[in-house]
Amino acid sequence: MGVPTMSLVFILLAVMLQQMIQASQEPACHMNDLTALKGFTKCLEQDIGGWNWSSSNCCSFTGITCDNSSVIYGRVVGLELGNKRLTGTICESLVGLEQLRILNLSLNSLHGKIPANLFRFRNLEVLDLSNNYLVGPLPSAIHLPSIKYLDLSKNYFSSFISMQFCTSSSHIQYLDLARNFFGEGSIYLENCTSLQYVFLNGNGLSGTFPENLFRLQHLRVLHLQQNQFSGPLSYGIGNLSILVELDISLNDFSGSLPDVFGRLRKLESFSASSNRLTGLLPASLVNSASLLRIDLHNNSLDGPIRINCSAMAQVTSLHLGSNNFQGPVPASLSSCQSLTVLHLARNKLGGVVPFEFRNLHALEFLSLGNTSINNISTALEILQHCKNLTILDLGLNFYQEEMPSNVNLQFTSLTALIIPFCHLRGSLPIWLSSSKMLQLLDLSWNSLGDTGKFNWTRKPCPQNCSTETALLKESCEHISLIKSKEQGRPRLVYDNICNFPPTIDLSHNKFTGPIWPSFGNLKNVHVLNLEENNLSGSIPDSISGMTNLEVLDLSCNNLSGEIPYSLVHLSFLSVFNVSYNRLYGDTPSGGQFMTFPDSSFDGNQALCPRLVAPCQRKQIHPVVSPGKKMKIMDWNFGIGAAIGFLLCVFFCFKSGWVIPKGRVCRC
Repeated sequence: MGVPTMSLVFILLAVMLQQMIQASQEPACHMNDLTALKGFTKCLEQDIGGWNWSSSNCCSFTGITCDNSSVIYGRVVGLELGNKRLTGTICESLVGLEQLRILNLSLNSLHGKIPANLFRFRNLEVLDLSNNYLVGPLPSAIHLPSIKYLDLSKNYFSSFISMQFCTSSSHIQYLDLARNFFGEGSIYLENCTSLQYVFLNGNGLSGTFPENLFRLQHLRVLHLQQNQFSGPLSYGIGNLSILVELDISLNDFSGSLPDVFGRLRKLESFSASSNRLTGLLPASLVNSASLLRIDLHNNSLDGPIRINCSAMAQVTSLHLGSNNFQGPVPASLSSCQSLTVLHLARNKLGGVVPFEFRNLHALEFLSLGNTSINNISTALEILQHCKNLTILDLGLNFYQEEMPSNVNLQFTSLTALIIPFCHLRGSLPIWLSSSKMLQLLDLSWNSLGDTGKFNWTRKPCPQNCSTETALLKESCEHISLIKSKEQGRPRLVYDNICNFPPTIDLSHNKFTGPIWPSFGNLKNVHVLNLEENNLSGSIPDSISGMTNLEVLDLSCNNLSGEIPYSLVHLSFLSVFNVSYNRLYGDTPSGGQFMTFPDSSFDGNQALCPRLVAPCQRKQIHPVVSPGKKMKIMDWNFGIGAAIGFLLCVFFCFKSGWVIPKGRVCRC
């Protein structure tokens, strides 16, 4: 063996020896921790991926962090198994992890009660058990002296944390108890003086505004929405001087808004929607230099809208819909150049869309529905200059005006156009053909009677556009489609429009002639509603080309012919209605057609029900032998005629030919 070879052998041996020494010096898992973890898994209904019990070193397990400061034993300081699809209960054996600092079991399917001793970890800084199915009252004695982050949200806990919690856990900064079932009970958090984030929303908590929260001088975010708090709002809110976000919506607060926003100089987001607030907007609110988002919709606030855009130069979202504000749409809002969301629907405004609105270049969402404005032609000519405009709601205005036919109108970014309940006259607007991003077109409940030269070959949503193209999450939260008439008056509310499927709604108009075959080109449309027009002719076979169609309503028209059998290939079709037309022949019985109720076909006198023999399409001529006289009437014929007559009367009443069932169409 040569010298170089001997040298190489010695080098390899040295490396191997060094690795062995290092491996022997790696601290093994402490026996107490190993026992605690084994006990923890016994309460689970499946094994944890990445946990190999053939090794005694639990520090190498998935989701476990150890403190290797000890040369001999590593103590488990972190157990992070969030979103691991764990099912079962939480065993008390976890208490054996004496040095634990982080415990995260969120986003699993754990159930049952939490062992009381789990709330007595001396070193625990982070405890996250959110998004599980844990139940029962929280322990009365919680002793977590090192806790900074506590998240128990989205469970089924039935009692609030006790008064002693803040005494023993005074360092806590983040507390999320949202979406549980606390119900009635007092909130004791005044001694948690380090709190910065508090989420108590969605718990059914009642009483007045919890004034002990006013002592939390470090509070930055406070969410109290979706509870049952009531009474007036206290001026003590002004004590929360570094508050950045305040949400008290969906409660029962009443009275006027306190004029304290001048003291909340860091407040960026304020929501008090869906309460019973009244009176004028406070001067300190409409002059706040820090506010970016204001949501006060669904209250009874009144007076003029006097937002001072010179002071509120940074405001991006203003939602004042469903109040009693009066006066014209304020032209001064055009100076709020950062506005992306403006929602003023369902107020008593009147007038016209201000000419100055053409300067709102950042505007992406505008709702002026049911505000008694007029002059739709001018409104659209002005708003087309808002090049980023994505969602436009102008419904319940412009009574009996003419739909503008100006071919030069350009809404290139528009994904939703909502102008129903206006009794607009004229034709389907040709200029919509250039709106290539359009996903929701609602022109229902008007008096449009002509398609003009509209080109349906353009897809409302191009093949490469997703369902949420260009839609603002923030603006859509309060805008699915609910349309009805209450006591003879139309009602239109849009909610969660971001998730609304690509839709064409031209129902309740005066369109005549055949259904346009070019609809078959609209492969991405999910909803097509042509209910209550005066359309005639047959249902075009090309409709089967709308391969994503989920809802097809052609009811209350004057359609004739047979239902195309090709429609059975629309595999996503869940709602189908051709009632009250003049259709005949067999009802298709394949595909989704087996799931539609009989009411989908009511009022078509010659349409065969699906549960009887197919319609007879051919006449059967009797064969007469030569030299024999054909007998027209004999006793067999009499019996057959009587039975046939009775069956005919039965099916007439059963199918609603004589007395139509349920629904009456408007003519």
